[in-house]
Order: sequence, then C-alpha cells, then structure tokens
Amino acid sequence: MSSVDTAADTLADLQERALAAIAAATTLDDLDEARVTFTGRKSDLATVQQSMGRISAEERPVLGKALNAFKAVVEGALADQREVLEAAALDRRLAGERLDLTIPPLAVPPGRPHLISQVQDLMVDTFVAMGWRVADGPEVESAAYAFDAMNIPPDHPARQDMDTIYLQDGRVDAYGLPEVILRPHTSPVQARVMRTQQPPIAIVIPGRTYRNDSVDATHSPVFTQMEGLMVGEGITMAHLRGSLQAFARAMFGPDRDIRLRPSMFPFTEPSAEVDVSWGTNPDGTTRWLEILGSGMVDPLVLSWCGIDPERYSGFAFGIGVERVAMLRHGVSDIRDFYEGDARFSAQF
Repeated sequence: MSSVDTAADTLADLQERALAAIAAATTLDDLDEARVTFTGRKSDLATVQQSMGRISAEERPVLGKALNAFKAVVEGALADQREVLEAAALDRRLAGERLDLTIPPLAVPPGRPHLISQVQDLMVDTFVAMGWRVADGPEVESAAYAFDAMNIPPDHPARQDMDTIYLQDGRVDAYGLPEVILRPHTSPVQARVMRTQQPPIAIVIPGRTYRNDSVDATHSPVFTQMEGLMVGEGITMAHLRGSLQAFARAMFGPDRDIRLRPSMFPFTEPSAEVDVSWGTNPDGTTRWLEILGSGMVDPLVLSWCGIDPERYSGFAFGIGVERVAMLRHGVSDIRDFYEGDARFSAQF
C-alpha cells in the first residue's frame, strides 16, 4: 500500500471519529474540544499534513485533494453544530432571564431639591409674587463692580485678601489692587442692572458668593446670598420696611414682626439692621433675632451707575440663604448643608 493510500485511510478514520465527536457535543466547550482534538496543531490531521513533504510530487495533489475534502466536511459539521448549540444556549438564557411584568417594581424614594435650593426658591417666589424680577451675574467679578460701584474705598478692610478671594491673573485696578475676584456678595449685579436699565427697577439676586473664611458651625467660604434692589421715584424707608415685613412673614410665619436698627454700610445711607420677632423673653418682652442688613441706596452709588440721585431713590438689602434655612428648620451647623449626608437631606 502506498503512502497516499495509508494517509487516505487515516483521514477516513479521523473524519468518522471527528463527526461522531461533533455530533455528541452538547455544549460549546465540548465542541471546541472536539475541534482542537481533530484539527489542532497536535492532532492526527497535523501528522497527515506533515507527510506532504515526504511523498513524491505526483502523489501530493492526490493527498492535497483528500485533505481539502476532510477539512470541508469537518469544518462544515463544526459550523452546523455550533449554530445549533448557540441557539440552544440563547433559548436557555432567555428562559432564565424572563421577566414577570405583572410583579410590582421595587419602591424607589423620590428625589427632592436640596434644602438650600428649596429655601432660595421660596425666598425668590416671595418677591416675584410682589412683582419683582430675578437678576443674575458672573461669580468671577471685577473689583470695580464689587467695590467701587458699592462706594467701598480702596483702604476698606473688605477689600483686603483676608476677606476677599483674589484671582492672580496680573490685572490690577485703578488703585493698583488685584482686579479679578470671586464675588464676596451679589451686590455687583445691582450695579450691572442699574448701569444698563433705567428705573423703575425691582430685582432680587440669588447666587453663590465667596469669602476668605474658615469653616466652622456658622461660617463657610462658599455660601448663598440673596439681595434685593428697588429704585424709582419717591422710594422711601417705608417701602423698605413694608417689603421686608412681607418677606419675614412669608418665611417665618404670619405673626412675625420686624424692627429696623440704625447701622452703617458703605453702599446705603441711612442703613439699618433688620430683626425679626422670635418669641418672648423670660420677662415677657419680645425676643428679636437679626436676619439681614438693609438701607437706602447711597446717592454716590446711584451716580456711579448713571442714575440721577436728584430724581430717583432706592433701597437695597442682603440676606444669607443658609441663615434663613437654619432659622426655618432648626439647623445649628452650616456644614450640614454641604457634607452631602443623605440622611440630613432626607429630613426636608
């Protein structure tokens, strides 16, 4: 028997065993094992292929034809069985992942706005209901709008870096001081509005502000402020008191009252601290709690913004949103607002 006949017999036996192993495979792993056993680099097929170099040139086409026929049959059987096993695997997976759409879903607690956002929205809505508009401005601000426009002189302590956060980009103002800051209050928006709009003006300005403060129970370097501004003809302290009285009652209850105490701010003249009634003292007198600063807009501020102080007057006030939230909800530590504890937020 020639070497070609021997190789052909080997291929026939190998094909029979390969087809039987392929048909018996019940998993894709079994099928892969059969493929390696009968067509891999260490299989009997590889031995037959290696014999091609030892036979005569006349016999090689015959053996090559037999090898190609073997590969066609075995690879076809492997492909057919793989398709069958993959379809069966998919059926099993679909059966295992079947969902019962009649089962009620797990309860997911609804989300809610952060307490600061809730209180800020309520504060803004109180003034919008009285016909005021909402204004906004940049948090990265120029010293001119933050200080000069507010009648704060170059040597005022508020302009020092112990209080204000300056951005070191090399620019300086007319006094040689750093010009670009993170706004320490929302007052620059008042100036921006007054320089671009003519009275009457009635706006509230909620927004993030920044101070060079250390963190403790009542201080934060980042906090939320809301300022109000009304400018028009014949605006007086009576309008200021009436607006703040309505605000205090909306925030703290309809039985609240307010009182104004003389104070001093560079951008208002006269200026007043505003207290809200907060129960009674042991001796029966009213207990007062300071909530904000306010006053009539200084004529110099109006002039800087291009508004005639002989014709127009106005009032302004500023209040911390965290301060109102702490009073309304009995929060004693401002850090609770910023630590992201879901247990704290879930209370409100």
